[in-house]
Amino acid sequence: MKVSVQAVAVWGKIAPSHSITAIMITDDQQTIVTGSQEGQICLWNLSSDLKISSKEILFGHTASVTCLAKARE
Repeated sequence: MKVSVQAVAVWGKIAPSHSITAIMITDDQQTIVTGSQEGQICLWNLSSDLKISSKEILFGHTASVTCLAKARE
């Protein structure tokens, strides 16, 4: 059985360039998710005073991320 693992990279205070093509906010309104033209998905922390800070980036898509959706429980 073939198992695929998606790589996750975490960066410091400055996020890499990211051409946003899709955006979504989580139900708890603490995380913003963005998709990019480069095929990346980025997670951003959103504080209660609306300050945004980079969290992590997910690589693996071979095409632009043009739509984001969340799964139901």
